[in-house]
Amino acid sequence: MKYRQLGSSALVVSEIAFGSWLNFSEGAAKENAVACVHRALNCGITLIDTANVYGQGAAERVLGDALAGIKRDSYVLATKLYFPMSRTDRGLSRAQIIKQLDASLARLKTDYLDLYQCHRYDADTPLEETMQALSEVVRAGKVRYIGFSEWPVDRIKAALAIPGTEKFIYSQPQYSLLHREPEKAVIPLCLDRGISQIVWSPLAQGVLSGKYKSGDTLPTGSRAANDAINGFFNRALLKPAVLDAVQSLQPLAATAGLTLPQFALAWVLRESNVASAIIGASRPEQVDENAKASGHAVAPELFETAEAILARATGPL
Repeated sequence: MKYRQLGSSALVVSEIAFGSWLNFSEGAAKENAVACVHRALNCGITLIDTANVYGQGAAERVLGDALAGIKRDSYVLATKLYFPMSRTDRGLSRAQIIKQLDASLARLKTDYLDLYQCHRYDADTPLEETMQALSEVVRAGKVRYIGFSEWPVDRIKAALAIPGTEKFIYSQPQYSLLHREPEKAVIPLCLDRGISQIVWSPLAQGVLSGKYKSGDTLPTGSRAANDAINGFFNRALLKPAVLDAVQSLQPLAATAGLTLPQFALAWVLRESNVASAIIGASRPEQVDENAKASGHAVAPELFETAEAILARATGPL
């Protein structure tokens, strides 16, 4: 596992991060989730990412159990707030930041977070109130660094311009071979302001793993086949032209000495502004495979060929 500096901070994170959105519940599923967390740590993954809204606190509770007894400074713990936790609890007001942070800390069984993130932008709360409250919890020692996810560029700039407040050190965008939107404005801005990317969905909701094939039934247990979660799935990614193009990347990955998921992760990590790519896993063996994407020097022409193949096939998604 290789490691990168996170923005302008002194914090170093693993190139591969472990995320806990879809794979945390109770019983045998919880035991498997805990096993995945432990495998991630054993693979050298230090960044563990979650959010209060994942399972309405369930993911944080499972992580709190999974990380119990593990030396606190051996991993970097990140969670988020914004989305509704009840009919009245949502957003980025000062009251919500204080309330949701304390609840997350209790579920995670820790005194502080390394990273605390605004899961989306809150247009209903004055930006100054949000940034002052985030600064308050940093100064109280409950949070080390702050970040944002999918904020409009003008709001990022406005937040960075507020005097006397903590500055963001990381952004969490969706970014993959099939979603390159951050390259237009977010990454250039962040490069200029000392902000790194911690990428979500680097495998394009599993499509870049190659497990979905044109004309085949959806694999049992896959995200696209799970009625409980596939409402979040971008069905345009399952177009035959897209799936066929993804399959045609297999020889490129093999030439690089990588599996297709590793190749897709290595493509994300080719961008110097990306500090880490978040993976999910339903089995510890998936953690092993994805962790091995770290540290590979892939010939640029292989990536350029992959980009061209997908660009021809996808069109507007």
